[in-house]
Amino acid sequence: MPDIFAPIREAIEIRVPARHKVPIAIVGAGEIADLAHLPAYEAHGLEVVGIHDLDKAKAKAVAERHGLARVYDSVDEIARDKDVVVVDIAVFPWVQCGIAGPLLDAGKHLLCQKPISYDFDEAVRLVDHAARARRLMAVNQQLRFSESVAAMRAMVKAGWIGEPFEMTWDFHVYTPWENWAWVAKLPRLDLNQFTIHFIDAVRYVIGKNPVYAYGTQAREPGQPEQGETRTISVLEFEGETRALLRSFHKNRTGDPRAEFRIEGTQGSIRGTIGLMYDYPRGRADTLELNSRALPTDGWLHYPVTTRWIPTAFIGPMASLLEAVATGGVPLTNGRDNLETLRAVQALYRFGEQHEVVRLD
Repeated sequence: MPDIFAPIREAIEIRVPARHKVPIAIVGAGEIADLAHLPAYEAHGLEVVGIHDLDKAKAKAVAERHGLARVYDSVDEIARDKDVVVVDIAVFPWVQCGIAGPLLDAGKHLLCQKPISYDFDEAVRLVDHAARARRLMAVNQQLRFSESVAAMRAMVKAGWIGEPFEMTWDFHVYTPWENWAWVAKLPRLDLNQFTIHFIDAVRYVIGKNPVYAYGTQAREPGQPEQGETRTISVLEFEGETRALLRSFHKNRTGDPRAEFRIEGTQGSIRGTIGLMYDYPRGRADTLELNSRALPTDGWLHYPVTTRWIPTAFIGPMASLLEAVATGGVPLTNGRDNLETLRAVQALYRFGEQHEVVRLD
């Protein structure tokens, strides 16, 4: 029997050719750089020459764990290092733009954390700054590169479910926000930190931008977090295409649910996000296809063999390195990412003012 999924695996496999590998520096030695960025880069043999963090002891510890040769004393020192071509910025969103601007002026290409900024206008200014500096700027929306989402996108692109018209993401989980004290203090929480991933995935898989975004955000009575921990969001596209995203972060009953599904005129795809089961250890994602176009004769299991963290974190960087080498555009480029941010901002606006605006 032929391997029906062979072309999908081939389409989503990430390779970083030797000619694309250039010296990289990292700003920020927090958990995400230590446990996700650096392991993904090591697995693909990328050249990370050094790291900087305001907490120099933390930067030294991360450098030692990952065999990095240099701990920079400042961002300016990275800017002056003529060998560094790309800088991976892994810091709080409210300080990111202040770090990114001088690095762009110094001629560095950037991989920025999501969200670019909590202030949409500031995010636009940074994207424009990169364009004026003629430097490439990508955003670390790495869920696009997780195996389940990338395979789903490839199946949709191949026409296996016909025209997609409905997508849902449903999360009923317990998220230990207390593990990140800075997040728990934010007045805006779920949409900016969590659901933003899945809004970006909807745009990527469906292949177009929503024209309206509306929904509701709420908190659990008495919760310690300042921001919303319950959200229901609707993305409305031209024509009949819709997406529904629901996030609930206070499930304490031990039966988490983290499911997604997309419907098309010739079939459906469904799956789960394994990270959200027994977080942070998690498990592998699942993915199944039911196609009348192939056909599959019912649900067919796609064997997901990798995990969102850390495997998918190679994706944005690999795309940026390819663009640097070829003169192309990174898949998660800053201009594209503004469309994800635009939807997030519209959802907050509706939640606070109950006002629907057209996104374009």
